[in-house]
Order: sequence, then structure tokens, then C-alpha cells
Amino acid sequence: MRRDVRILLVGEPGVGKTSLILSLVSEEFPEEVSVPARAEEITIPADVTPEKVPTHIVDYSVQEQDEEELEEEILRCHVVCVVYSVDEQESITQITDKWLPLINKALGPDHQTPVILVGNKADLVELSSMESIIPIMNEFAEVETCVECSAKTLKNISEVFYYAQKAVLHPTGPLYSAEDKELKPACKRALCRIFAICDLDNDGVLNDHELNLFQKRSFNVPLQQQALEDVKAVVKKNITEGVIDNGLSLIGFLFLHTLFIQRGRHETTWTVLRKFGYDDNLELTPEYLYPRLHVGIGSSTELSHFGFQFLTTLFDKYDKDQDGALSPTELENLFSTCPMNPWGPDVNMTVPTNDKNWITLQGYLSQWTLTTLLDLPRTMENLAYLGYRYIMAEHESQVSAIHVTRDKKLDREKRQTTRNVFFCNVIGPRGVGKTAFLQGLLGKDLETQKELNLEHISKFAVNTVQVYGQEKYLLLHEIDVGISDRLSEEDLQCDVACLIYDISDPRTFEYCARMYKRHFEKSPVPCLLVASKSDLHPVRQDHEVQPTQFCIEHKLPAPQTLSVVGRANKDIYIKLATLAAYPHMKNIQMQKKNVWVTAGICAAVSAALGFTLYRILKATTSNR
Repeated sequence: MRRDVRILLVGEPGVGKTSLILSLVSEEFPEEVSVPARAEEITIPADVTPEKVPTHIVDYSVQEQDEEELEEEILRCHVVCVVYSVDEQESITQITDKWLPLINKALGPDHQTPVILVGNKADLVELSSMESIIPIMNEFAEVETCVECSAKTLKNISEVFYYAQKAVLHPTGPLYSAEDKELKPACKRALCRIFAICDLDNDGVLNDHELNLFQKRSFNVPLQQQALEDVKAVVKKNITEGVIDNGLSLIGFLFLHTLFIQRGRHETTWTVLRKFGYDDNLELTPEYLYPRLHVGIGSSTELSHFGFQFLTTLFDKYDKDQDGALSPTELENLFSTCPMNPWGPDVNMTVPTNDKNWITLQGYLSQWTLTTLLDLPRTMENLAYLGYRYIMAEHESQVSAIHVTRDKKLDREKRQTTRNVFFCNVIGPRGVGKTAFLQGLLGKDLETQKELNLEHISKFAVNTVQVYGQEKYLLLHEIDVGISDRLSEEDLQCDVACLIYDISDPRTFEYCARMYKRHFEKSPVPCLLVASKSDLHPVRQDHEVQPTQFCIEHKLPAPQTLSVVGRANKDIYIKLATLAAYPHMKNIQMQKKNVWVTAGICAAVSAALGFTLYRILKATTSNR
């Protein structure tokens, strides 16, 4: 909504433009001899205007200003009041012959600046001029309304400027087509989104509880039961399908807002629209979509408890058959409040799915976790479109859905991380089975992978793994370096690296050894070597040091064998996540199981200490 309003008064000489302004300010009609040719610009403070917005009132005089100056003022103003004299037909004729064409010429034929027709000197006639004015209003869509007034008796003087201010702050133009007598497409789309968000049980109607919640969160006051019944009665009387099973349908919801606008109460519809983030052009504002959130260097972003709570509620809402997975139709419906479905066909190869290849709850939350880590603005934007601020009304914005982790350097100092999402780059030459390794994280064996559409294959895979009883998200990213050995700075910022070679191809380990020495030997990023295709016959690698000895010399965990014939070995993914969770273990030789056990004991001790502290605090509280 605008922070100020600029009103320009134009019209034929002698119609009383200047007198209107002076009468408003002094609250008395000025003597004719004291009326100047043009009033100075007046600013009305915000605290004395109905909408609490500073208002600037600008007069025009043909005696003091030329047409070029007039055009400049028209371009600067937010609303134009065309003043005519109700007792002078010529001044009415000039509205269409001169003033409206002049305004359209200055602003362009498709302008959105509202026009108010002001019939002054109403004290001089007994009959209204509306019979002549209504055809003008029907012909020119930019004309918002007409107010008859009298600068002499002060009749409707305040109303003139109130309606002018209202036309700017709550314009009809973006909402309603007077010619078609229906809501404009952009307004209809916005209201359909709002209806879908407010329909908490996704049954296609707003029941009494949902309507009351909508009323409270839009207008900050509850709707009395009788008022609620009256609203539904009005809708049902005018449009039968507007009320279904005693609930307001989408058709009824749209009709209600059409009725508000037709009755001059478009501020009601604007209040709702702005509560749901819309600006004057019916676009969601940048502040609504992308609230500020500082993420420091070395920190990452994850979903918070509130984020998971909202997204799980949303999943349950659209999982109509309650089978724990979203069919393609259910997924499209879930994202119906967004401009488009943000998930492409590759998502089904990025996250866990059921036997129909539909996204499960676990897969759905995994994809949101991936997006939050890699593209936070996109998560913020989609949470806004999906109605986070409405459903989680106790929170100011979707910032509460995000948890910013501490700096990774601090994790290393503390010898443990508090992160729940670990990013792993999977590096290896072509043909070693990196894609199969990623799909193995999703529980897809080689036979299942053969049925996948290679056009939609993903370079990412994300799923949950257990690290000493704690659920963590492991995000794998396949890097195909190709001919070059060079990794980007971004590639080196991962939590753990997986160097993968083919146990049956003698040329592949040399690549992994070279990549390790070049990028990770002196890096704090922990590494794990994976020997893929272990179901095939192993061969000696064309390298001066064989993989096992290489790991011993560089204090790395022993190479982990992998085969995706049948289910992939889950231990490899758990070990990757464990290395990420305990980054200080990078420089410890981890050939034996006792090192993994040591990490487990550390985790168990931390949990035990936390529980003991909780019991002590509880006992202390009880003794008070």
C-alpha cells in the first residue's frame, strides 16, 4: 500500500476547485474576494486522515499553468478529481470532451490512475446530476465514483477527499471490470489461492471454523455466528452453488468479494489481499516472498521444527487417499497455490518413492531439505505461496521455518556438529557407477534403475540415515569432472567427499588418488573411498600404491565395497554421514571398527549427559 496520496483537482474555471480545498482546510466557505486563482499545495498529516496516510492536495489553474505543467502534475498524482458544476451543463460536457481525453493522453490509454468526478455547487440545485454522469462512468473504466458536494455548505467535502484517498489505496481497477461486471483474472487467481490456503481440510468448502479463522486472521476480529449465517444466506440467495453442505464454496467466496466491490466496499477485498501478501498490482511483494535472514560464512540452512511441522501438515492435507504418498495429481494440487509446480520430473529420481514411483512423505521432506540447503530463496518463496504465514500465524514470517547452523569451523573446534543435513560430493571418473551409487541411497537396486527414464536422471539424491540413533539427511551430489581434475571452490565446500572407483577397471583408482592429493589431502573435508561393482572380479589398479595401502598411508578409512546388484550396502551411506558428523576424525586412521565405536560412544555419552542434566534440573525445580 502507498505511503502517501497525491490528489490533483482539475476542471473548468469557476467550478469551485480552489474553494473546495479552502473549505476542507478552514471548515468554512471562503469569501469570494479572498479566493486565489490557485491554492498552494496542501499536505494533510497522516493522523487526521481515515487511512492514516499523508495526503497532498494539488490545485490547477488555467490562469497560472500551461498544458505542459498540467501534464506534469497529472503524471505525478495518484488520483485525479475532475470537478464540475452541477448547475452548469457545459462543465459536465467538458468531462468527456476535454478532461478525460487529456488525462488519457498524459498517462496512456491503459493507465491505472483512478479518476473521481466531483459535482460541486450542489446547494444551487434541487435535482442530482447523476443522470448525466452515470453514462460517463459506464463508458470510462478509470472513473471510480462520483461525489456531489457543496463548498459553500460544506456538504460531502470530507467525503470527496476520502473517496479520492480510497481510490488510491483501495483501487477498483485491478480487481473488477465494470464493463464485464466481474472480477478480473488476476484478482480471481489471487482469491482462489487464498481460498485454497484457508480450506484446511481440502474438502472444497470453508466450514464455520475455517471461515472464522479466515475472519480473525484477515481482520483481527471474530465473526459472530449470526453474522456468519447471514453471509451464507446472502450468498445462497444469489447463487445456489455458493453454499455446499453449509460451507462456503469457491464460487460463493468469489461472489462475496464481487458483491463487496459492487457495493463500494472494495477496501474489504484489499484488506484480505494485502494480508496474504499482495501489492497494488496483485503480485506478492518481495518482502512477503523473501524476508530477510542472515546466513553467515561457514553456516548452512536447514528446515526448523516449525518448517517440518507446516510441510507435514500440508502433505497430510493433500494426501487424499492417506496412502503415505503423493500421486501426480495430489502433488499438482499441493502446489496449486504456486505460480507453477517447482519440482520437475527429476524429483522422482532424487528422493525416496513408493513402488508406483510416487513421492512418499520421507521423499517429500527430503526434497524440501535439499532445496533449503542449496536454494534458500526458493524455499522461502514457495513457503510463502503455500500459505506458511497464514497456517503458522503465530510467526511473523517464514523465517521461523529455517534454522541457520553455526559456522563449520566451530563444529571442528567442538569436535562434533549440530547439523542435521550433510552435503557429500561423489567424485570419480565416468563409468564407475556414481549414478547407481546415488540411486542406491534411495533404495533402488540395479534392476529398478534399468527402468528409470535417463532423460530425467538427477545429479542429486537425498535420504535419511541413522547416525548413532539420530536421524540425519545425507545429500549426495554427483560430480563428473571429465578430462579436467579441477574442482570449483564451491565443490570443495562439502561436508564429506566420496571418491569412487571401479574395482574391475584398473584405470579408475589412479584418478581418485590424484583427486585426493590435489584437493583433499590438506583440506579439513573428510573423505571415504568406495570400491564399486564389487560383484565383479577385482583387478590390480594401475597405481604405484594399491587402494588399501593408500588409505593406510593417508590415514583414511579402508575402501568400502559397493554393489548395486540387490540392495546397496547402507553402511557406506551411514559412514559418510558419520564422517560429516565428526569432522575431527579426518586425521585419525580408521581401519578398525573401534574408531567407529569410539564415535558412537561419544554420541552416547553426550546424550547421557544431556539426560542427566535434565533430571537434575527437574529435581531442582521440584524442590522449590
